[in-house]
This record gives sequence, structure tokens and C-alpha cells, in this order.
Amino acid sequence: MEFTNRRLMWHGMFLFLIGLLTGLVEQHFTNKRMGLAAHLEGVMNGTFLVALGAIWNEVQLSPPAKTIAYWVALCGTYGNWLVTTLAAILGTAALSPVTGAGHSGLPWQETLVTAGFLLVGVTIIAATVFVLWGLRARAGK
Repeated sequence: MEFTNRRLMWHGMFLFLIGLLTGLVEQHFTNKRMGLAAHLEGVMNGTFLVALGAIWNEVQLSPPAKTIAYWVALCGTYGNWLVTTLAAILGTAALSPVTGAGHSGLPWQETLVTAGFLLVGVTIIAATVFVLWGLRARAGK
């Protein structure tokens, strides 16, 4: 995957921009606190992708594992921003007792956001485990 590190950094900066733009409209969301959380998720996950791109050449995994790690990281970071933004729009409180306080969506909305947050959580953890495994110390190095 040639130039993958640059693609990760590009996606990081793009997600960072999405986070900044989300911050400009957070007052228009049904749940403004969740809108602030969506803004922060975009900015923080974008920063994570830029950092990941910076160290990507040091991640030593088999080509298939590295491809999986790449896509899992992208899906998890964009998904995190998307699900949090959706929660802000719908005004749900799913899995967010602080940012969701005083809000609730329709049952199907709460279920959708809950499933989204659970999926994103598993995805980000998986991406982190892949990267940690690829950064482990190697014998003879």
C-alpha cells in the first residue's frame, strides 16, 4: 500500500475540517451538547489519523493485516464522527449519559445510535490493537 501514510494524513486533515465545520453548526442540533461532542470527535479523530499516518511506515504487519488496519481505522474514525453527529441531530441519549442528559429519541433512533456507538467502539479498539501489534518490539532489531 504505497503512500498509505499520506492518504491517512489526508483523511485526518479532511476529518479535522469536518470537525471544525461541525463546530460552526453545533447550535443548530437538537442536542447541542452532543453537537459539541461531534465537533470534538471530528477534530480528535482527524488528529488521530494524522498521527497514525506519521507512524504508518513503522507499523510492521503482513500486507493483508495492514490493509485491514487501514480500513478499520478509517471506518472507525469517520464512523465515530458520523454516529455522534447523528445522535446530535436526532437528540438521542444512547450510551451518553452526560451529553444526552435531558434528551431522548424515538426507540428506533436510540437503538440505531446505540448500535452505531457499539460498532464504532469495537472498530476503534480493533484498529488500536492492530497498530499496537504492528509496533511491538521485534527480536533482532
